Amino acid sequence: MGTFDEGIKGAVPSILVILGVALAAPIVLPAVAAVSRPLAKTLIKGYLALADTVKEYAAEAGENISDLMAECKAEHAADLAAAEKAAQSKP
Repeated sequence: MGTFDEGIKGAVPSILVILGVALAAPIVLPAVAAVSRPLAKTLIKGYLALADTVKEYAAEAGENISDLMAECKAEHAADLAAAEKAAQSKP
């Protein structure tokens, strides 16, 4: 009989917690849902705005790198032309 009493002593608090959660769930869950939906929408909107900003910065960086590459290629071609001209002008 002692083992049965010990098992019940440990189970009673668990049963009370489960019963309390079951009774509070219909009150708490709609409140949580009412708060969590606008919060989720705000987080998603923030993510989308951040993604757009990152895309803009990436596009600008890509344009700057393309411009820099074009300048370097033009300078390199000019340097090669000048070196070739100098080599041809030497006797």
